[in-house]
Amino acid sequence: MKEYLNETLYSLKRSKIRVFTALAKSTPGCIGLTLGEPDFDTPAEIEAEVQTAFDNHETHYIANNGTAELRAKIAEFEHDRYGMDYTADEVVITAGATEALFVSLYSVLNPGDEVIIPAPAFSLYREQVEMCRGRCVLMDISRTGFQIDENVLNGLINERTKAILLNSPNNPSGGILNRNSLDIIHRAVKDRNIFVICDDVYRQLVYIDDYHSMMEYRDLREKLILVQSFSKPYAMTGWRMGYLCADAKVMPLIQLVHQFMVTSTPAPFQRACIRALDCDVAPFRDEYRRRRDFVRKRLAEIGLETPAMEGGFYAFPSIEKFGMSDDEFCTRMIREAGLAAIPGSDFGVEGHIRLTYCYSSEELKEGFDRLEKFVRSLEK
Repeated sequence: MKEYLNETLYSLKRSKIRVFTALAKSTPGCIGLTLGEPDFDTPAEIEAEVQTAFDNHETHYIANNGTAELRAKIAEFEHDRYGMDYTADEVVITAGATEALFVSLYSVLNPGDEVIIPAPAFSLYREQVEMCRGRCVLMDISRTGFQIDENVLNGLINERTKAILLNSPNNPSGGILNRNSLDIIHRAVKDRNIFVICDDVYRQLVYIDDYHSMMEYRDLREKLILVQSFSKPYAMTGWRMGYLCADAKVMPLIQLVHQFMVTSTPAPFQRACIRALDCDVAPFRDEYRRRRDFVRKRLAEIGLETPAMEGGFYAFPSIEKFGMSDDEFCTRMIREAGLAAIPGSDFGVEGHIRLTYCYSSEELKEGFDRLEKFVRSLEK
């Protein structure tokens, strides 16, 4: 029967995040710093809105794109907080950022179209591009200070280039594209029919003052697609709620793809997401910043070169000096030190590992003590 199945799917690979997380769980006593899963509970005031929805019997079909109230709230939030000018009709409530990304890619790609993705990048991007019968073009920025090199970008653009997919703050590096990098992208796409998809899901978890997103370049409005999620800033990963914003000229097709994929997101969660947008995430952000400072200090003491950790909750230290693949490094670290991380190759860049610091202080302390012990054993 294999020859009758979708041939595109045979090139897909299981995420190493799941592989190494499973290996960690099957190893007694292993500490897994693998998943980007906040250790906080969803704020109680958000959860309470679901009960209100049930009390009001809000369990029936809603508009495909989400309730008018939630979409209006998002448009207001994006305007007041970030200066965006989207209307409620230019917002779609999605099943997390994952659906928002897939819907965006499926809506703009024709078979053979290319998507440029600065790497390191979340592995889901590559697999989704291939599922949409596009071609992923990774642009390694790990050798250029994790910023965009104009000559490299221009050298990758051709007549098949349809989109550039950005993630800043970045998973896995924690890096943020600076204004110069964004200006380079702006010059590259302003006179071309190239979309820019901005996966800004870590936007509220930024630890620097001078943060900018490609979404600020409003002269590109028709080419910009914003992907957002409630998962990380509000500790709502299991809710699977997100949204996307796009210009009215491209929104009708995006809405159709969303409609035929999921019909709509869960009715009882609409109220909760409205409430979430009024929540102050500063306490979460401050705690992540404190953990970031601890992790940065420990990595420096251990002697692992690490790019700037400016947002999100990931560290991406280099392990090149040990002369082994990152897969071997991570496998041995689980077996010999009882600590799990994710190989950088899963994100398109060899010679690094991803460590996640959205874990308790106790787990982080023990985890980095184990990392140091493992590194010292390799140095001997």
